[in-house]
Amino acid sequence: MQPHAATAGDYDYIIVGAGSAGCILANRLSADPRNRVLVLEAGGWDNWIWYHVPVGYLYSIGNPRSDWMYRTAVEAGLNGRSIPYPRGKVIGGSSAINAMIYNRGQARDYDLWRQLGLTGWGWDDVLPLFKMHEDCALGANDSHGTGGECRVEVQRVRWDILDAFRAAAAAAGIKPIDDLNCGDNEGSGPYHVTQTKGRRWTAARGFLKPVLHRANLRLETRCLVEGVDFDNLRAAGVRWRQAGVARSARCRGEVILSAGSIGSPQLMMLSGVGPAAQLQSLGVPIVLDRPGVGENLQDHLQVRLAFKVTGVKTLNQMYHSIPGRIGMCLDYALFRRGPLSMAPAQLGLYARSDPSRDRANLQFLVQAMSLDRLGAPPHKFPAFSVGVCNAQPTSTGHLRLKSANPADAPIIAPNYLSTDDDKRVMADSIRAVRRITSQPALRQYQPVEVIPGDPTIDDDASLLKTAGDIGTTVFHPCGTAKMGRHEDPRAVVDERLRVIGLDGLRVVDASIMPTVTSGNTAAPTMMIAEKGARMILEDAIG
Repeated sequence: MQPHAATAGDYDYIIVGAGSAGCILANRLSADPRNRVLVLEAGGWDNWIWYHVPVGYLYSIGNPRSDWMYRTAVEAGLNGRSIPYPRGKVIGGSSAINAMIYNRGQARDYDLWRQLGLTGWGWDDVLPLFKMHEDCALGANDSHGTGGECRVEVQRVRWDILDAFRAAAAAAGIKPIDDLNCGDNEGSGPYHVTQTKGRRWTAARGFLKPVLHRANLRLETRCLVEGVDFDNLRAAGVRWRQAGVARSARCRGEVILSAGSIGSPQLMMLSGVGPAAQLQSLGVPIVLDRPGVGENLQDHLQVRLAFKVTGVKTLNQMYHSIPGRIGMCLDYALFRRGPLSMAPAQLGLYARSDPSRDRANLQFLVQAMSLDRLGAPPHKFPAFSVGVCNAQPTSTGHLRLKSANPADAPIIAPNYLSTDDDKRVMADSIRAVRRITSQPALRQYQPVEVIPGDPTIDDDASLLKTAGDIGTTVFHPCGTAKMGRHEDPRAVVDERLRVIGLDGLRVVDASIMPTVTSGNTAAPTMMIAEKGARMILEDAIG
């Protein structure tokens, strides 16, 4: 491709972002050989071992090779801290560095979207789309599909301490259930993961790479997209910079933003679509005043508690033992199982923070290891940790441009713990973890709380201070290009994911969620892309 010149002819679709959503869109839209599809990805190829070995998230998160290295603004709810905000920077996007947990959330999440007037987004509407691209190791049934591109498996590792924790949870009123992906998640069960026989599955591996041979599909990597070009109020093309050279392409059909909950609203604002006053203050020419762009940022805030134990094996002592490390490597090399194949959480639980809740609103992520922070080595003593988050937060934040320079990271302000309800749930969630760990089923392992420590401190103010000191994101930002009805002044896209007030521009990724789903967001994002691709093709015919 020559500087400032598009490839021969116009494209029918230009997709910005080859993450979880963009890979599905590329696959589905290019299935018709009459459609010319261009995909622009800011990251590079997934030719690094840690994109494929599951435990590689420990090395890819916080690494500029694979992570955008975003940070939040200073957060009052986090006691004045700024925290890392990882996002994948590679084909496959965050599916190449995430926790691999396949979790759809709850049926009620999607039924609430439908009740907001978003036709076609209820649980019964979206379940077939989840199943459409799923290849579930459990087999086909009312909740799961087989034969699709997304491989979903049970983890290939088990720990006695987690079995004991699950028994303790049952004693505390959280019953065991077989499957956390059937619409009602209340209970405990093993997390399903996006893996293929112990190897990380990514959206690039499942959806994009197998179809790159198509003559009508073109992928360009290392592309920093600078803006969408408009002919009046119609998206007409895209500009980007690649290897220091300014390039562009024209689009006769639709430009589709799939750059994620940070990248998509940032690009809209750089292109002059967003809150006019803010953009004008940065010298960005206004195409459309859309005040909701960058608003409604939602995320799950996690507090992780750690408990020292005795008389049971955990990853901590295996990591700090030379024979243990050799054994783990051999187990993975020979059988693709064991600790190197595990996700950051192996056991999941859903529960209500108090009986007045109409459904489970706490998500627990339990693992047989502990560490001070992501990227730090495990502790030298045997331990397990329990992450817990409010799965239905009411706090919302925002995204702002720092400048009109596309290379400048935006200002990310999640506004954690800014509502009374979120504060109350956070305090109750810490109490819920302690209630479980005090059950007789764990007594033989003598759990002692080491993070945050001193379980006798139980008043709301102290628990909130603890949450502010150690709370961190679970990497689920969404909502910054909110889907809503035309009369909603904060809506950015309609129920068909078209940007309201513009032609030829859609947003298809987690940023369109009006409310965050009750769990990990990778699976819902893929569903959104599946539905988005179907609507794009339907509208092209209509």
